[in-house]
Amino acid sequence: MTTAFVIDNETVLCRYTAKGWWPVQVPVLAIENDTVTKDQAAESLIKLYQVGRVELLASLAASHWETGELQELNTDPESIDGNDVPATIAITYDYAQTHGIAIPHLTEDSHKSTALQTPSAGTEKIDFITYRQLITQLPAALSTQLSQAIQLLRWQADTQFCSRCSASVTVAKFGERAMVCPVCRLRQYPRVQPCVITAITRPNPQTGEMQILLAHHHRYGRPSTHLQYGLIAGFVEVGESLEHAVVREVAEEVGICLTDIRYVSSQPWPFPSNLMLGFRASYTSGEIVIQEDELSHADFFDISNLPKIPFKGSIAYDLIAQIAHEQGIIL
Repeated sequence: MTTAFVIDNETVLCRYTAKGWWPVQVPVLAIENDTVTKDQAAESLIKLYQVGRVELLASLAASHWETGELQELNTDPESIDGNDVPATIAITYDYAQTHGIAIPHLTEDSHKSTALQTPSAGTEKIDFITYRQLITQLPAALSTQLSQAIQLLRWQADTQFCSRCSASVTVAKFGERAMVCPVCRLRQYPRVQPCVITAITRPNPQTGEMQILLAHHHRYGRPSTHLQYGLIAGFVEVGESLEHAVVREVAEEVGICLTDIRYVSSQPWPFPSNLMLGFRASYTSGEIVIQEDELSHADFFDISNLPKIPFKGSIAYDLIAQIAHEQGIIL
């Protein structure tokens, strides 16, 4: 017997606890058969890996590789106690229903949550909460495991035909993460799309205060309240290094030149299946000229007077917070 997270598109089945919203882990059999003999071992390994059901690799907290200085920036506990050992399997909501896997009864307004609301005292709340909302409060290792689950389940759903000959594919045997074409034997593995995201700084030309370049992307929408700003980011192109991608994306989106480009950290991001590679760089020259089909505005902002920025838990927030911390400012 093991436990599984339940995923529905980009939402995770959660229960409201003393810690806030927390992913539910439902019990599932190693395979759907009640008993497994040694003679059934090969077959059971195949059944462990099905469309709508994936095994997860353990995710480690960043404290395993971060320096002491970087760890000081993380005020959230990374440890997960014995009752919260991450599930080793993820299943879709449809898979649970199809295979008769019992999940907690959903509240009437499930799938409609737009904010992490606190339920009334004395009432149990079970709901599907979006990943973007959860990562603001969950330990990073648990968030990473949920990101892994969302990406793998989406990859399965999107990879049901051979990209070479168009035949229907089947899952690879023995639990391998691959979809195999029975006709031409092409194996299709989960794809990770590398993206660079860069925090660009300079001293304020008038006051000397440290500034950071922020841009309002069209994808953030045009709300009537304060606009949300973020960092310059984009996909890595075929044949270019990560540093080249940083220089190109910045030149394309805001038209300025950089120096002192250095890698900081990374974050898996399941929208749709990205690996965000965080960099810092220093401004050297050029006037800001925005790429109008991507941005509506971009400018350097004093660290002490930032506009609305990406939410806590995102790598964009972490990069901005690191710069603010160096200036003695806590976001």
